[in-house]
Amino acid sequence: MDILNSLNPETIILIVVLIFSIIIHEMAHGYAALFLGDDTAERSGRLTLNPIPHLDPIGSILLPAIFILSASPFFFGYAKPVPYNPQNLRNKKWGDAIVALAGPLSNLILAFVFMLTMALMFYLGKGSEMTFSILSSAVFLNIFLAVFNLIPIPPLDGSKVLLDILKNKSVSLYRKTSLIFEKNQFVLFVFLLLFVFYTDILGIVSTWIYEFYQSLLSFLF
Repeated sequence: MDILNSLNPETIILIVVLIFSIIIHEMAHGYAALFLGDDTAERSGRLTLNPIPHLDPIGSILLPAIFILSASPFFFGYAKPVPYNPQNLRNKKWGDAIVALAGPLSNLILAFVFMLTMALMFYLGKGSEMTFSILSSAVFLNIFLAVFNLIPIPPLDGSKVLLDILKNKSVSLYRKTSLIFEKNQFVLFVFLLLFVFYTDILGIVSTWIYEFYQSLLSFLF
């Protein structure tokens, strides 16, 4: 009965927003790679808003539904990773990091667009309480996706950024870190999930960014 009660219009819309946000995240990786000279994602049919090529049955549908329907404070989802060939990137020094950062950046931009929409509607006196609730949740959801993916633990985007920094600063440290990631990826990811579940650090950082966006828009409205 609780699950059935959770299937209200707001919940359904938020699931759609999450799926859309994840797709935009993956497309951003593909477009960044294309901009740098690699068309693997384009040839794989991944530079599209059509959700079918992007969706992972577990990460894009099952997990988000479970978290939303259980009213969990933790929210997580993922799509199929967009393929790209690092050897084709024109920027050999920072190419991997640029491609990796494109995903979280797209979510931060989406979050700002949702907040700007909310501010405009409030300024014009439009929109219902549910509309503002959905927009506010969409803002926080995208900020959370960006912050979560920037954690430097594989397979998250932050790990690729970290490895690119180490590659360009210390070859030995890069090799040692790559070896640790390769041998302990599952353990590190489980540790990451436990860390997210039992600490509020991601929520705190996401709230800081949310409030920063609010302060930016306060100068306009």
